[in-house]
Amino acid sequence: MDTETVKRIAHLARIEVADGELELLADEIGAIIGWVEQLDEVDTSGVEPMTSVAELTLPRRADEVTDGGLRDDVLANAPEHEKGFYTVPKVVE
Repeated sequence: MDTETVKRIAHLARIEVADGELELLADEIGAIIGWVEQLDEVDTSGVEPMTSVAELTLPRRADEVTDGGLRDDVLANAPEHEKGFYTVPKVVE
């Protein structure tokens, strides 16, 4: 990894990097890329993809449609209501 590539990466990431830190950052990025390349050598052909490192099952509730039983409380905030519904101005003629 050369310093020009590091400058370009920093520019794309909108990170300001001082010229004196470019060489150190180039070495660090090179080490990270080397580590990723090392991981690529591991045979994962028989490994199932995971979404988490722990077996988790999220609790689920029944998918039931309800009105919440708060119609009168909700309608109390409406400027106008009639027969249990909001009253709105006519918008289509």
